[in-house]
Amino acid sequence: MKTQRIKPNYAELARLHECDYRTVKKYNNGYEGKPKNRAKESRLDKYRNDIKNKLLLPGSTIKGTYEYFNEQDNNIGNYSNFYKYIIKEKIKPIKNNKFHPRYETDPGKQLQFDWKEDIKMYNKYGEVFEFNIFSSTLGYSRLHIFIYSKHKTRLDVQRCLIKTFQYIGGLPKEILTDNMSSIVNTNTKDFINEFKVFTKDIGFEPKHCKVKHPYTKGKDESCNRFMSWLIPYNGEFENEEELIKIIEKINLKINNQINETIGVPPIMLFQKEKEYLNPLPNNKIMNQYLYDTLSVKVSNESLFYYKGSKYSVPIKFIGSMLNIREELNKLYVYYNKDLITIHNISNNFINYKEEHYNEGLISILKNKEQEQIDEIAKKNLELINKLSEVSNE
Repeated sequence: MKTQRIKPNYAELARLHECDYRTVKKYNNGYEGKPKNRAKESRLDKYRNDIKNKLLLPGSTIKGTYEYFNEQDNNIGNYSNFYKYIIKEKIKPIKNNKFHPRYETDPGKQLQFDWKEDIKMYNKYGEVFEFNIFSSTLGYSRLHIFIYSKHKTRLDVQRCLIKTFQYIGGLPKEILTDNMSSIVNTNTKDFINEFKVFTKDIGFEPKHCKVKHPYTKGKDESCNRFMSWLIPYNGEFENEEELIKIIEKINLKINNQINETIGVPPIMLFQKEKEYLNPLPNNKIMNQYLYDTLSVKVSNESLFYYKGSKYSVPIKFIGSMLNIREELNKLYVYYNKDLITIHNISNNFINYKEEHYNEGLISILKNKEQEQIDEIAKKNLELINKLSEVSNE
């Protein structure tokens, strides 16, 4: 028909071959059917290398990797398609049959520690609690210690280590951790000087495991899985105090359950290990690192917020992160390790020190005499104090 330039009767051919006339027309116009290998682009192609790298991580699973990327981009499709993509691209992780020898440490030699970070839970009233767990494990007995912490700064690491040493009643010869940025210089990969001073004061040697080799710290990594025990308590506690007690209760249960690796409860082996721990330093040394600290940011009013009230600092610290600790009804404010001011704990909403307020006015009222500035500061502070007292009532 084509050679004689006769137009086909699509309807008649469709009836003859029992198909749609449009199908006949499509093939007549040159359609050759679907290709055996389609070159359709996948939504996952842009993540291919990242997916492959994630699946190469020790302990990584396809399901866990999918959840990670789905959180980053909820348009990647469902898990079934994700799994098919991995099979098609031949990036499914090969089961690691490489021999990893089991390493044991002598009693009293090593404590491993890490953070279980950014945990979020809700109490009975829907109030959200965001916190971290400082998790540590003695290398010989596998005794675990979990400590609740709002923050994870260097000062928090030091405080949690002191509490850990007090819990076990002695000092291991060394501690092992990863390259956490709060205590390790990210450029030199060495512990920062402030942390080195701390380890020298307390009396132990700090060590860190190899980069991207978390299995060298595996005894503590494995104990982090126990934190899933917290999940059933979501929505079941009232306040922070009760939450901390729940963590302590879980801690006690774990140490009294049989450990699959050693075949006995960690608490039993600890009875032997504690004999090999070095003695604790005196209380004076430990107390200087023990007090609970918080990190706060200074506003452009030269104020920071603590327990419903605002307190002042010198204006040079505007925008800075400061560390504060409460002791004997006083608030001690530090920049790094330097004490910059002390406030009495107050119920007033705003608490300016006169010298801090004056300093702020001087920086903006440059054309005024000092006497004028002092007068303005005095009047303003009186008004601020009256307003704070009224808001208290």
